[in-house]
Amino acid sequence: MNKIDIACIIDDDPIFIFGAKRMMELANFCESFMIFKNGKEALNNLKSLIKTGENIPDVILLDINMPVMDGWEFLDEFIKIESQKPITIFIVSSSIDPTDQDKVKKYQNVSNFIVKPISIETLKSISAKVLNP
Repeated sequence: MNKIDIACIIDDDPIFIFGAKRMMELANFCESFMIFKNGKEALNNLKSLIKTGENIPDVILLDINMPVMDGWEFLDEFIKIESQKPITIFIVSSSIDPTDQDKVKKYQNVSNFIVKPISIETLKSISAKVLNP
């Protein structure tokens, strides 16, 4: 099975990050990880990477509720950045609020809304979607 080159996790929950990384390893999901604890940190770093064209992630797993800059604020700014490489974004949240799930549909850059926790089956589905668009 082909692997995603770089996966980016933007989430402030260390337990989710640990679990997601472990699931990714078990699923043989990606070659490397990029971890950011809030949207602002992610936006600043990803802007620089996209500008230089280096180490751009193939997929972003984005939490909604974070301090400093939440997932919605991150998305509003991130969609303004032009990238030569397509980046597939998945919202991964513990929110079961239908309003959040409806709001995702307004962002054409977001592929899907996934309710935490993340499973190996979900990662395989993400991988298939990213590697075989």
